[in-house]
Amino acid sequence: MLMRADRSQAPRATARAHGLALTRLSRRYGPIRAVDDVSLDIPGGEFLTLLGPSGSGKTTLLMMIAGFVAPSAGRIAVDGRDVTAVPPEKRNFGMVFQGYALFPHMTVAENIAYPLRVRGVSRAMIAEKVAGAIARVRLDGFDDRYPRQLSGGQQQRVAVARALVFDPDIVLFDEPLGALDRQLRAEMQLELKALHRDLGATFILVTHDQDEALSMADRVAVMNRGRLVQAGAPDELYERPRTRFVAEFLGKSNCIAGRIAGRDGELIRLETGGGAVLHRGASAPAQGRGVLLALRPEKLRVAAQEPRDMANRVPGRVLDIAYLGATRQVVVGTDAFGPLTATGFAWEAAPDLGLGATAWVGWAPEATVLIEDEADDRSA
Repeated sequence: MLMRADRSQAPRATARAHGLALTRLSRRYGPIRAVDDVSLDIPGGEFLTLLGPSGSGKTTLLMMIAGFVAPSAGRIAVDGRDVTAVPPEKRNFGMVFQGYALFPHMTVAENIAYPLRVRGVSRAMIAEKVAGAIARVRLDGFDDRYPRQLSGGQQQRVAVARALVFDPDIVLFDEPLGALDRQLRAEMQLELKALHRDLGATFILVTHDQDEALSMADRVAVMNRGRLVQAGAPDELYERPRTRFVAEFLGKSNCIAGRIAGRDGELIRLETGGGAVLHRGASAPAQGRGVLLALRPEKLRVAAQEPRDMANRVPGRVLDIAYLGATRQVVVGTDAFGPLTATGFAWEAAPDLGLGATAWVGWAPEATVLIEDEADDRSA
């Protein structure tokens, strides 16, 4: 595990952090808009994750930031300095690729030293910086090994050390954990977080893995079809998604369509195809407006008997049960809202709820998130 942040280094790390501003950035390939009018401010020292499915534009956006892909329109600035036309080798950005891109004929030390050599750094300084980088990623004693003699996790550490050794303004990661197995991937997530805390540098990471984005980043920028859909802290995006796409892509979500029928204080009544549903919210669109309610599976209660203490409840039949270790997932088919998926602690599961059993699904009015415009998932 990488070490805890050294508090004595915090002022130096903060001073090294650089902010990045993307203004109306676009990249087109003929009629295809790979990245479409993206604007985003990334403060110095932030760990930002670009999250989205394949083809969402996240990697193209990262390649434009790095300088490997030229924007069709827009501006990239570091601390207010326009770098849109600056070639990648002059941007002073560190880059970690999914395949690591290590030189097979070079040792660990030589791979890490390479960015310093091309910058004309003295031999003495190279030796000092390489030794520090190797210690930082816990590869002491591996100096003379070649990439083929390393595990996937060790190769990844070499790639990270090479990206950091020249004190880059910003560090970019393109799916850096994609080639690792599940356990090592989880370990490296913790290590990258610890490394970010230790350095205080600006990190931008691309991933399609929702759990990875939520667990690592200070802020997540969700992309879809080339557009920036929503950006915010992980808990903000998970608890308050603004579109159906975010609600369903960032974790699982049950969605119920309806129309605003009225309100009593903070209780808003919606008319749906399955009857009335209550939602608690300080504000709501006008009466008659079509909306969507997003409901996370962990906020649903499944019981054999009608949960009369729940304001919203609907009967159904158990369609599927999946044991996931600590949790259990139950899918209940309802006439009112179709299949509803619920998750809960496995040890709390009702023993009389088996496949085909009659069941009730209930939830509180504050459990739902109201999405005004379910049709437009492309809005920023």
